[in-house]
Amino acid sequence: MKTSNFFTASALVLAATNTLYSADFFNDFNPGTPVRPSAGMLNDWLRKDDPYMAAWDLGTQVRFRYEIRDNFGIAGAGATSVDFSQNPVAKVDNAYFLHRFKPHVGYTAEWFSAYVEGRGSGSTGDKRNPNPESDGPFDLHQAYVTLGNHKEFPLSVKVGRQELSYGDERLIGSFDWNNIGRVFDAAKLRWQTPYFAADLFSGRVSIPYDNHFNMPNDYDWFSGLYMTSKLIPKQTTDFYVLSRNTSSKSPGVLVPASGAAILRGPSARDIYTVGLRVKSLPLEFGNWDYSAELMGQYGHFNDPGKPAGSDRSLEHQAFAAYVGGGYTWNETAYVPRVGLEYNFATGDSDPTDNKHETFENLFPTNHKFYGYMDLVSLQNIHNVRLMTSVKPLPRLTLQAEGHAFWLADTHDNFYAANGARRGGIGTTPGTGYGINPGYSNFVGSEADLIGTYAIAPYANLQVGYGHFFRGDYIKQSLSAVGSGDANWVYIMTTFNF
Repeated sequence: MKTSNFFTASALVLAATNTLYSADFFNDFNPGTPVRPSAGMLNDWLRKDDPYMAAWDLGTQVRFRYEIRDNFGIAGAGATSVDFSQNPVAKVDNAYFLHRFKPHVGYTAEWFSAYVEGRGSGSTGDKRNPNPESDGPFDLHQAYVTLGNHKEFPLSVKVGRQELSYGDERLIGSFDWNNIGRVFDAAKLRWQTPYFAADLFSGRVSIPYDNHFNMPNDYDWFSGLYMTSKLIPKQTTDFYVLSRNTSSKSPGVLVPASGAAILRGPSARDIYTVGLRVKSLPLEFGNWDYSAELMGQYGHFNDPGKPAGSDRSLEHQAFAAYVGGGYTWNETAYVPRVGLEYNFATGDSDPTDNKHETFENLFPTNHKFYGYMDLVSLQNIHNVRLMTSVKPLPRLTLQAEGHAFWLADTHDNFYAANGARRGGIGTTPGTGYGINPGYSNFVGSEADLIGTYAIAPYANLQVGYGHFFRGDYIKQSLSAVGSGDANWVYIMTTFNF
């Protein structure tokens, strides 16, 4: 990591800490006590003396994050800019400041509720072009109405622009780590009882379009039935059926004259996912916890990367699985926890046949699972994850994680966190990524350290560091141009006014 970047990050930590401590509304700060639950500073103040204000939800979330990324590929910086490359002409170092504000207003009555949330997302000093985290100056993030009251009747309906989040967000998540996030223009019908709930939904994902009003991709429909039950004692059991139906018009949606790739929709596909997820309820097994998920897919996939004249409409057959568990010393000071996970997703065993076996990751929040550096997705991968955490103070949580990654099949590509294939600068061996069955399948390992400090009920500070150690697959892929490990540092503050 460059020395200048390190000192910039250190200065931002000190500045943020000084600002937080000097603010008037933190005068009651006591690091020895946990923070109390909060609906946001404005909501807390409004509801303090007027209980009728509980029907309203008013406030703004403001988030700032500074990131340093060394040896990461930069979008728009040319074909030589690929992850881990040490090519002398490659641009692989980036440092930038992200800012986001999300004002919202909501109202809840007995049988009706409405919610509207705006968002402005911007970036300063960022070399990425097109920029996947800039969408300003202001856009509509959410706007929906809900009809129903599950205390009186089990059925409700929710219509409008909204976040979709299910399970652990391995397949469907709001992707809040991203400076823009993810929303759908969707309708959702929900049946809910104390022991069973089912959502039937259908919608289109919204596509970010910087300096323009975001619109959904009319040619990319996502629908599903997601059921959750507590009928099996001591655990939550989920079963779901998901459908992604994308037409051949999708790749051309919202492409401006500049041809910015970020605005292009995915290629044509009809993919159906059936899944089962189980997760232990808190404290039901003492200090132990467990979770697991099995995901199978079938359908058709159109691969525009296949050679001209070949059959690009492929039969899709893929699956993925996850299993994990942990132990928490709940009665011990600092509440330490240790956990172990294994993640697997199929890759394509033969790129020349009429089958597509690479798992489709759908709309996940990958940042939480396969390394905080966001270099890996749930596609063509074996991933072993070791997690530890400790709370040395009631308001301070420290996390350390280690990951190891192997390609599930070397006849397939190494996929980025956004689901894209990692490519190279041609067919010359050792100058970029591609399909190389003779290479090692060991991609590398990652170590992450995260510290989160709750400064007040409505504000926190987070600092993180990650290092990716190259494996033989990366070294062989970039042998002709050289490669280096990747480093990542971030500082983030979040306020809920």
